Amino acid sequence: MKFNLWLTKEPSQLQEASEKTPLKKTLRAIDLAALGIGSVVGTGIFVATGQGAHLAGPGVLLSFIIAAITSGFCALTYSELASMFPVAGSTYSYAYVAFGELIAWIIGWDLMLEYMVSASAVASGWSATFVGLLQTVGLNLPKALVTAPLAGGIVDLPAILIVLVITWILYLGIRESSTTNNIIVIVKIAVILLFVFLGFSKVELDNFSPFAPFGWKGIMSGAAIIFFAYIGFDAVSTAAEETKNPKRDVPLGLMLCLAIVILLYVSVAFVLIGMVPFKEIDVENALPAALARYGIRWGGALVATGAIVGMISTLIITLYGQVRIFMVMARDGLLPASFSRVHPIHKTPHICTWITGIITAFIAGVLPLSMIIDLVNIGTLFAFIIVSLGVIILRKTRPNLDRRFRVPGVPVTPLITIGFCFYLIASLHSTTWLRFIGWLAAGLSIYFLYGLKHSQLQKEYKLKQTKLNQ
Repeated sequence: MKFNLWLTKEPSQLQEASEKTPLKKTLRAIDLAALGIGSVVGTGIFVATGQGAHLAGPGVLLSFIIAAITSGFCALTYSELASMFPVAGSTYSYAYVAFGELIAWIIGWDLMLEYMVSASAVASGWSATFVGLLQTVGLNLPKALVTAPLAGGIVDLPAILIVLVITWILYLGIRESSTTNNIIVIVKIAVILLFVFLGFSKVELDNFSPFAPFGWKGIMSGAAIIFFAYIGFDAVSTAAEETKNPKRDVPLGLMLCLAIVILLYVSVAFVLIGMVPFKEIDVENALPAALARYGIRWGGALVATGAIVGMISTLIITLYGQVRIFMVMARDGLLPASFSRVHPIHKTPHICTWITGIITAFIAGVLPLSMIIDLVNIGTLFAFIIVSLGVIILRKTRPNLDRRFRVPGVPVTPLITIGFCFYLIASLHSTTWLRFIGWLAAGLSIYFLYGLKHSQLQKEYKLKQTKLNQ
């Protein structure tokens, strides 16, 4: 019996999975917004701001706005699909309805790249920042225990330990994880606002001239870097299955998340450029160094602490999103069934959580940051393109589905989103494309060797075909 690679799920199947889920439905719009902020506002605001300024000059303010517009369009498309299909799995689940199983697997495999590798990169960055902060107070850890083997050490132990701690928090339950994240988000926003408050009086308008020293090309290059500082808001949609009123709270949470993030980012960029000529910005330590430049060292230490705290919340949401995607793919039979088992007490996919955490900890502890960060960008943009196409296709193929939130201006709005994403992908280095193709090839091999044979949808299809042939 032949397989059908283009089998699609019925929306009713997703709705049934959402209603029968053993997961706790405890999250509200404010929790979802905090999840998104916790995921987005992390390493990006502390690193990408300085990197973008070196490419665009003071014009990085426009880079932030262009990246924000792109992210806003992406959030609109996510909101429509999340309100239609309030299930865990995010883009993977949407693709299963709009495009069929093969594309859904590709997207699921792609999301593994975005979430798990991104979490490893954040853990590695957290370790470097944490070790640096300890050094400022005179505590020097052995280099062999804080450096990956390929970078000249034995193991990056802090990176491993922070991932395992976050994994334990996620194992306990989403309510506990959400509460932890909400506290961290409050602290993180307070620290960022402190930087804006302390630095605003030091802003010199002369630093904004010339505004675009590298022209429009520089501004767009800056936008390509800055865009990745917004990555993470899509993790909100992975929590739809654990939301009290997903058709209302998911779109509201997404929009609230992006509105706060955009305000924070543009404020930080304005103050940073105003404080320090763009050529003199310390890319690796932009905000603390800017305050230290004016003798506000205590403020710099607080901001550095905020960066460490911020990365913890980013880790929580990134690992959370990966676990939920693994769980849904296993529920569909594309991955081993153990990934979908839910703990009888904590009501979390405990086996999947620990498997994800251990793999992530291993990557973070063994591979250097420069090696594990490159693939995240292209994987995320690819997922955004699929979501935008899904909105257009489902408006044609499933016009009567209940849409509590509708993207305005379809198909123009999703097409604009796709155009922005393709433009940013085109700016990435060719080696990133080659690595991405290699990753997809590995994923397709797993699908054809395991997923296709164990797929629940394929089993149902073969059973129907057998009955028709009898």
